Amino acid sequence: MAVLLKRLLQSARPPAALGRPVGRREASMGTDPGAAVRVRFAPSPTGFLHLGGLRTALYNYIFAKKHQGSFILRLEDTDQSRLVPGAAENIEDMLEWAGIPPDESPRRGGPAGPYQQSQRLELYARATEALLESGAAYPCFCSPQRLELLKKEALRNHQTPRYDNRCRNLSQGQVAQKLATGPKPAIRFRLDGEAPAFQDLVYGWNRHEVASVEGDPVILKSDGFPTYHLACVVDDHHMGISHVLRGSEWLVSTSKHLLLYQALGWQPPRFAHLPLLLNRDGSKLSKRQGDIFLEHFAAADFLPDALLDIITNCGSGFAENQMGRTLPELITQFDLTRVTCHSALLDLEKLPEFNRLHLCRLVSSETQRRQLVGKLQALVEETFGSQLRDRDVLDPAYVERIILLRQGHICRLQDLVSPAHSYLWTRPAVGRAQLGAISEKVDLIAERVLGLLEGPGMSLTQDVLSGELKKVSEGLEGTKHSNVMQVLRVALSGQRSCSGLGVQRQ
Repeated sequence: MAVLLKRLLQSARPPAALGRPVGRREASMGTDPGAAVRVRFAPSPTGFLHLGGLRTALYNYIFAKKHQGSFILRLEDTDQSRLVPGAAENIEDMLEWAGIPPDESPRRGGPAGPYQQSQRLELYARATEALLESGAAYPCFCSPQRLELLKKEALRNHQTPRYDNRCRNLSQGQVAQKLATGPKPAIRFRLDGEAPAFQDLVYGWNRHEVASVEGDPVILKSDGFPTYHLACVVDDHHMGISHVLRGSEWLVSTSKHLLLYQALGWQPPRFAHLPLLLNRDGSKLSKRQGDIFLEHFAAADFLPDALLDIITNCGSGFAENQMGRTLPELITQFDLTRVTCHSALLDLEKLPEFNRLHLCRLVSSETQRRQLVGKLQALVEETFGSQLRDRDVLDPAYVERIILLRQGHICRLQDLVSPAHSYLWTRPAVGRAQLGAISEKVDLIAERVLGLLEGPGMSLTQDVLSGELKKVSEGLEGTKHSNVMQVLRVALSGQRSCSGLGVQRQ
């Protein structure tokens, strides 16, 4: 800051772009067609990764991979007061869990690092110094109290709050006096001239006359940390970002960012603003909804591919909406020109069905099925532990048979250790009184069934067993075949209904 203000007090120069000026047409055209595709996902670690962030990251990832480009994770952690412990690690962990790991990141490193903005302060200071030298920026000495009063006054008059640019025309003498007596100033960017038009790859041609709507924005705070507007421009330039795919809430700020690019003499990237991801009823996704964080879905045993599938299925960017797409298929089929301006409505009640489809796909692969067997064995051990009197239920062949028989009937692998399926792993505790309430002939039914199973020389295929069981009720007055089957069902599973049944233990 001292260096910046020292330069500021030197003889003033007329505002001019540093280096080669960037014209309006150049600003709209962005990077060269032959340049390498480099995109970034730049969340703030003020919370854990949620579905809205995952969708932005996913669209960046599949766009990069479709064009043999690079996907970069950059953490915008300049607002130190709002950082959440563990959030930075969670963001990268969840991207890896989802199967869309960054090529460059704080954890992985890369040629354009560091990848945390709090470690790039020197770059922002140099850019700010250049803007001060050119006259495109100036120090602001307004106190937080004065700025708050301006905001309240505007709201009281039903106006949009804006800075009144009080400090932009201070003389060198006034600046020197305030520097000598007051606290460190913030640095504001001078919004002069017409905002450049630009062609957004989703929303088309845009221009937002920010100078007439809002006052000169702060680009460097008095503590030396940048605001979003400066930091994203500086970082995107130095990291060689070719395309910025971000939420539509930043569309109105893009003209401001293009003015910064022009003032610094840098070529801007292409911009594509993605429509919002909303709840099914059109309300905004909120971090207060605990079930929108990726940790929730991972803990609930949902498959990453199911999440990627549902958040693209409810939006746009593809020739048609279809369920069951894998990540390679998303990459192949994605077309940025098909992304529309309409918000995507997410219906999480459909997620179990998406998960069922992707689980069936895993079961159909012998390699993936072996992995599912190992996961289910661990789930059984974790869920039932000491209740497992018969360790043979952990035999891989038996576990695999259960997975194959129940595929299509379950939505998550975890469902197979739910109470409805506990009979597959443990002996149900069923009293005789419970069976007697179904049929008074319970002893005779048990005797006949045991005789059937222990009979010599009989090969009990499913068809043969079904036929023989139908004979059990013959000669038992007042006993129907349905009574027999209900007794067997309760004795073997502890359940009166058929839900979750369909696997016979041997």
